[in-house]
Amino acid sequence: MRVFEHVDLSGRNSFHVSQRAARLIEFDKADELPALFEQYRPERWMVLSGGNNILFTCDYDGTLITPCGCEISIVAENDSEVEVEVEAGLEWDDLVQWCVEHNLWGIENLSLIPGKVGAAPVQNIGAYGVEAKNAIRAVTMYVPESGKFLTLAAEHCDFGYRESIFKHSLRGKVIITSVTFRFGKEPNPVLGYGDVIREVEARGGATLRNIREAICDIRRSKLPDTEVLGNAGSFFKNPIVDVEIAERLRADYPEMPLYPVAEQGKVKLATGWLIDKAGLKGYREGCVGVHERQALVLVNHGGATGGEVIAFARMVQERVQERFGIEIDTEVNIL
Repeated sequence: MRVFEHVDLSGRNSFHVSQRAARLIEFDKADELPALFEQYRPERWMVLSGGNNILFTCDYDGTLITPCGCEISIVAENDSEVEVEVEAGLEWDDLVQWCVEHNLWGIENLSLIPGKVGAAPVQNIGAYGVEAKNAIRAVTMYVPESGKFLTLAAEHCDFGYRESIFKHSLRGKVIITSVTFRFGKEPNPVLGYGDVIREVEARGGATLRNIREAICDIRRSKLPDTEVLGNAGSFFKNPIVDVEIAERLRADYPEMPLYPVAEQGKVKLATGWLIDKAGLKGYREGCVGVHERQALVLVNHGGATGGEVIAFARMVQERVQERFGIEIDTEVNIL
């Protein structure tokens, strides 16, 4: 374990807001957690993983706990699939790269998503027609209240669109230590988005490497580098609405994109498109703005506080509501 007191968090969150925490503890192995809670007995604690999906609006007076273990272990294998357990501290994109190098299918569409493996089931990260839940088989966690480790099968994780049990009934109660995935050995490309299809075909077809390279290039062309502009990726969720509501909007905006969802009678709207059509793409107030190439992303141009980002986000929500009658929810965790 590594313990830091009164730590500056500006380098530990991708928005680069300058808040502080009373204490931050990094751990490498899951079996260190019982000793951590026995020694420090934190009354208030939370997990800070890669800091890529959080916005601090004030100092944190408790203990932040950061997983750093990065091992990938094959736990089962047959002719068609491989099951691997991955420690929570591994960079998500390093896992995607590992899968491509080992010719394993399932998460290639999730290339270049920032964050750690342990955060993937919390948010049920997704992109280009694929969600983490499609590959997750189980999540292992430490429960400080009982001092025990628990493994939860995927079917009990309540996965939904950017949702999971870890954002609700288990929020603040467990520390994810590893995630078990099942990947396929046979090709299974998911190419439901036009720009992905074009980029993959331009590279010669749907191989794992071509899909990964295509999606990495698309993301780099649309999304800001957090080292250059503070941001947390998509700040807002894409709203899921009744088909009737979408059809009414389509009557006024024939070019409005719609995406199918599993729930019958529902359809997903594109929040980036809504924000753009509300006249806010590239719009800026002080140090905070909407990214000029991807309207889902709010950026810190330098020096913004978490409170200023929140105020700006509320303005964006109000403008979209006024223009389209659609409520858009935040995807970023706000503290």
